Order: sequence, then structure tokens, then C-alpha cells
Amino acid sequence: MKVNSVLGELHIDDLGYTLVHEHMRTRSEAVAVQFPHLYDEQEEFELAKKQVLGAKAYGVKTIFDPTVMGLDRDVKLMEKISKETGVQIIAATGVYTFDTLPTRFAVNDIDFLAEQFVRDIEVGIQNTPIKAGFLKCATDVQGITPGVEKVIRAVARAHLQTGKPIMTHSHPATETGLRQIEIFEQEGVDLSKVLIGHCGDTDNIDYIQRVLDYGVFIGMDRYGISRVLSTQKRNETVLQLLDKGYENRIFLSQDYCCTTDMYKPNDLKKHVHPDWSMTYLLETVIPMLKEHGVTDKQLETIMVNNVKRWFKAI
Repeated sequence: MKVNSVLGELHIDDLGYTLVHEHMRTRSEAVAVQFPHLYDEQEEFELAKKQVLGAKAYGVKTIFDPTVMGLDRDVKLMEKISKETGVQIIAATGVYTFDTLPTRFAVNDIDFLAEQFVRDIEVGIQNTPIKAGFLKCATDVQGITPGVEKVIRAVARAHLQTGKPIMTHSHPATETGLRQIEIFEQEGVDLSKVLIGHCGDTDNIDYIQRVLDYGVFIGMDRYGISRVLSTQKRNETVLQLLDKGYENRIFLSQDYCCTTDMYKPNDLKKHVHPDWSMTYLLETVIPMLKEHGVTDKQLETIMVNNVKRWFKAI
């Protein structure tokens, strides 16, 4: 089985040790276009390169970057970082919105939006030959607004046409992952190719198990964002899930943004976590989990083999 990376097709067995949810850069598309003087693209590149090389030093071979429209996706930047670091980067297609859509997509139907996602996968993103490897949608505290529902259904239909797996942004406190699954079911999606993201933002095991009961994957993927939930609480939840035998449906990652509109790089440590980075999971969290009995075999399942399961290659 082949997977689209920003440097071309990869065999699924070549993905290796994988971080499934990290961002090379996130920023406002509108602000970046209208007020470009607010950004330093060379600084953004250098900061991302440093983080990716840091992850590579810990054995990471592949990074999935779910930056899509709404977060200022730039596949040429991803391509440059991949070339400079030797780390494989997988780009996404989809729309990141918690509420409304731009006029072009608001006035057209679901299938029109799905066509654009399919084009990103089969032709290329942003008039380049770089093809998307997976699909992304988001639902937050605002719930299933008409715009959000249109994106979810369009992602589902693009999945049915291309077979590419789906990753979501969800808000566990309002149980939006279950709402996403409901719509995917209505659209006929293979739920074993769905990853409900950010489930690690809660320690409500009952909710997480209700999500898992549908046969989806879950992202325990925001390690380092301690203003939402501490690392200790995140670890306790992961350990409970492993005790229940769910290691073959869990992903660990950090949702790290090498640069973001929200905070300047130096402020990220102050506002999120002093150690939040693309290596926090690798240098701090995984050793902690191993101290609590997580085995190398379990980690191999989570960090290497589950991405193959997500693509239904094993």
C-alpha cells in the first residue's frame, strides 16, 4: 500500500516511528495575506526545522501534519522542511472551522466541497503535484453548526471516493466526537479508518470508551497542553486504556505548533506548558509511561503499527 507524502508516494511499511498530529505552522490565512509584515517566514521555517530535527533524533521517521484550510496550510513549506530534515511529512486536506464556511463553500453543496478534497488527494494541493494523504475536519464547543456539518459530510464522501483515512478535531467536554461518528455512520464511512482526535483532553473514561465502542481510533494527542489537562492526568487515562487492551486503537502525539498566531514562540512555554515541544512526548512522557509498566511492544504498536491499521494495511 502507498501513502502520499509531500515528497511523493511512500510504502506504508516505510512510515516507521510516527507522530500523527503535529503542525509545522498554524496562522490566520486572512491576516497573513493582508498584513504579511506581521510574519517572518524564515523564522517560521527555522523554528519548524529545529523541532522536526529534534523529533528525528528520537527516532521519528514520519510526521502527519493536519494543517488544512483555516490554519493556513502551506505544502511548499512542508516540502521544504521534509527535504531539509529527511523526515517524511504527510499533508492533509479538509477544512478547519468551528462554525461558518467561506462564501464559495457556503453557497455550493456538500459534493462540491468533497470534490475539492478529492482533487487535493488525486491531483495535488494548491496547484502543486503534492498530494494529500488523509482527511481532516473539526467540531468544537460550538457543536455541529451547518458549516461544520457540511465539512464532515464532505470529508466522509471524499473518504468513500478515495479510501483515505479521516482525522478529526473534537471537544471531549461536549462529546462532539460522538456527533462526528453519528454523521460518518450516516454517510457510510468505514469507522475503522476514523481517528477521533483530542480524546486525551478528558479523563472521562466512560466517554472515551463510548467513542472506542464504534471501532474508531482515538488521539491522545495533545501532550504538553497542560492548561487543558495535566500530563499526569493524561498518563493516568492512557494507562487505564492500556489495561483494558486498547493499545491497537490509540495514537500518542502533541498537537505541537512550531509557530502560531496565538502566541509568539517564546510565549508558548508560558501560556501552554514550559516543556511543550515536538519532543516532549519522546523525551519525557514515554519514559514516564514505561516507568508505569508500558512495554516496548505496546509502544511499537502505538507509535509504529497503528498508523498501518488506520490505513487498513494490517
